[in-house]
Amino acid sequence: MPVPFNDLKRQHDAMADELNDAFMRVMNSGYYILGPEVTQFEQEFAAYCATKHAVGVANGTDAIQIALLAVGVRPGDEVITVANAGVPGTAAIISLGAIPVYVDVDAQTRNMDPDTISSAITTRTRAILPVHLYGLMADMPAIMAVARAHRIPVVEDVAQAHGATLHGAIAGSIADVAAFSFYPTKNLGAVGDGGAVVTNDDDIAQRIRKLRQYGWERKYFTTEEFGFNSRLDELQAAFLRVKLRHLPQSTQRRQSIAQRYSEAFSSFGVVTPVVPSGYQSVYHLYVIETPHRDALQHALKDAGIGTDIHYPLPTHRQPVYQRYSPSHGLPISEHLATHVLSLPNFPELHDDEVNRVVEEVQKALHTIFTQR
Repeated sequence: MPVPFNDLKRQHDAMADELNDAFMRVMNSGYYILGPEVTQFEQEFAAYCATKHAVGVANGTDAIQIALLAVGVRPGDEVITVANAGVPGTAAIISLGAIPVYVDVDAQTRNMDPDTISSAITTRTRAILPVHLYGLMADMPAIMAVARAHRIPVVEDVAQAHGATLHGAIAGSIADVAAFSFYPTKNLGAVGDGGAVVTNDDDIAQRIRKLRQYGWERKYFTTEEFGFNSRLDELQAAFLRVKLRHLPQSTQRRQSIAQRYSEAFSSFGVVTPVVPSGYQSVYHLYVIETPHRDALQHALKDAGIGTDIHYPLPTHRQPVYQRYSPSHGLPISEHLATHVLSLPNFPELHDDEVNRVVEEVQKALHTIFTQR
């Protein structure tokens, strides 16, 4: 039988009774926007993230955009970020009229390389946006040290790292503010779209709450700055409250599958995910590297194994964003784009399916190496 890359129906079937109860609770409440479910979820999610505040918004890209605006990014400002994590961060930066400035990533962790930041800072730099890619946190102590030395705010993009930790500090709790996505495929995913911004700063939190709803100081009355229509709805908040309770167990399952893969592939000539000492990855994605990526993906497709590439073209090479490509290039990001392959790693994956992925990957690699 084929092994899917992901299967959200399995997740929802396992939680069907709880999700149905949440649905009926919202339907019967009469509150559908910014009601008690959102309030409760914000409190529960803030506690999970070890932050004082969590503010629900409509999606993860809005979360980044609002977070950047809340720390002072304006048109013409520069935001330092990475190019190997898809386009949402760049889209959020450009939507504010700001300019993305790309730095390269560490070859092992695939996250922002702190040593590249200082040379990218100019008088127009207004924020740094590291991405915790694939479930592993970026080197936040080093990034924060550079940022503090230059008095630049930091916004964590935690779309792929709900619950990841670094020396005991949980993702989203270190920087000035952090943005989360609850897109359905995320480790904590809604049954639709959603996002949140978390922070320990009271003033930033107050500003975010205004920005998510037209900039209102008071509904319909005072509007002192432009804002957005970006609200997490009651139904998604209720679903997320259910899923948040299951998140620790789901994370453990992802980690268990990842460990099985890494042990199985360590002697097969592929690069498996690196988790430095003191870090805990939540393995949003299990991503290997091989120069034979395309041949391996083709062989796995023929064998019925679902895979994906995250991401096949760095953002600075995307046609619409090429104008922001740095003159010196991003050699590590570009190398990764041609070598990375994501294997199935979702909590509802069965043990026999995990074993089949292992067998088919090993078989395909053996064939590829024999032919060469």
